[in-house]
Amino acid sequence: MYTFDTGCWVDGVDTNDSIAEWNSTGIVDAIPKTVEGELHTCFIYDSNRTIASCSKWVYDTTYRSSSRGMEWDLICDQRWMGALAQSSYMFGVFTGAVILGGMADKYGRKTIFCWSGVLQLAFGVAVAFMPEYWSFIVIQFLYGIFGSAGAYITGFVLTMEIVGASKRTICGVAFQAAFACGIMLVAGWGALIDNRQILQVVYGLHGLLLVPHIWIMDESPRWLWAQGRSKESVDIVEKALKCNRSEEVLDKAQLVSIGRAKASKGSDEPSAGTTDLFKTPNLRLKTLNVCFSWFANSIAYYGLTLSTGKLEGNPYLITAILGFVEIPSYGTVVYFLDIWGRRSLMCSLMLVGGAACVIATLLPTGSTISTAIVIAGKLFIAGSFAIIYNYSAELFPTVVRNSALGLGSMCARLSGALTPFISLLDSFDPKIPAITFGVIAIVSGFLCMFLPETMNQPMPQTLADGERFGKGDTLFTSCLGKKRNRTYSEDNKVPEAMVPLDDTSRKV
Repeated sequence: MYTFDTGCWVDGVDTNDSIAEWNSTGIVDAIPKTVEGELHTCFIYDSNRTIASCSKWVYDTTYRSSSRGMEWDLICDQRWMGALAQSSYMFGVFTGAVILGGMADKYGRKTIFCWSGVLQLAFGVAVAFMPEYWSFIVIQFLYGIFGSAGAYITGFVLTMEIVGASKRTICGVAFQAAFACGIMLVAGWGALIDNRQILQVVYGLHGLLLVPHIWIMDESPRWLWAQGRSKESVDIVEKALKCNRSEEVLDKAQLVSIGRAKASKGSDEPSAGTTDLFKTPNLRLKTLNVCFSWFANSIAYYGLTLSTGKLEGNPYLITAILGFVEIPSYGTVVYFLDIWGRRSLMCSLMLVGGAACVIATLLPTGSTISTAIVIAGKLFIAGSFAIIYNYSAELFPTVVRNSALGLGSMCARLSGALTPFISLLDSFDPKIPAITFGVIAIVSGFLCMFLPETMNQPMPQTLADGERFGKGDTLFTSCLGKKRNRTYSEDNKVPEAMVPLDDTSRKV
């Protein structure tokens, strides 16, 4: 949707073969100036020297000769169409997050992941060939449903469910680091491929990397165990032990028997879903707080990303740099997350990142220090965004984990969809969008102090576990030295593993 610098077409000065310089006499005389003294993008003097709306535009093609924004003139009174086009993908993710999140809890992580991967590939390529605006919007919407919502969120949940507590941090953050690598890859392809249609096809074909997972990926053993499919769950654990060349041998018969007994014991209970996150007080408060954290992280992250379009210089280089600076942020998160804990680190990063959004508005646009502040803010918010994925997976029980992450992701994509429209408020004052993004992040950073700490805690399995977990545990009570509630009752302890194993189930 990017349109780069734009100006009104001036008859007699601009021709199909030659575009006049922006500061040439013919251009300066034909176009009125804004209150800031710059040439207006949307208005021109007519033959009577009265101000009229532009009917045709010229674009700066230094970095790109074609884009949807250029083809459809998504500027001036059609600027809202550009914002809607950007938001349509996020609205798709918003829709898919809850629908596919609940389906993944019901039908399995692998099933939803694989179907989403195939459909992401199809829609990612198809969107390049949409001939007009509204068909483009529809395909973008579907692309969002099965891309970020279906494949990304479900893939993350599956990743977190196949590792124990000691590996959750590095695996979860490494999963997010791939996102930063993707940003750099997007910038690289954009710099190399000028044709916007070919470029989108190349982006869409990256979905081919997901297709082999149909054959090489196993279902989440933790989800299978929670569904009472203990034999399949234990088979996958045994397969993992062999892959890791472990000498440990499982008593499969006993484990399957334990699993079936627990399954029959809970067979009369209704299946859990998104609504269960709001039925009990502790889970409800955690859910609302986490949802707002997702919303705030996303709005600050994408707000800072949109600010890069206002930075001076090669947009592809700037985008690549902003992707690259996220890597040290993730490395720092991995190092400190198991030292300071999830809560303290996320609060700190959100508060500083939000402050960066606000401070950037007080500095001259395009200045070196302003650029540095935006990049630093992006670094801090990227770190907190990585933590919220891990944190959410650890806060909520297995039976609703994918639903919880789907709900959180829905809130994040809602803010992502709103971000382009909030950016339109710069028509009233250029500072309004960034201040809005920053204040929301700061408020959320404060509220995060009331979430329980999950570091070195076993992941809850049932709704009862989720309700007990972290009652009364806030940053303030921790500073006072008060003990947090255990996740599990004494008669229902579950050691941290891919599936609940006890010592009697192992043969050495």
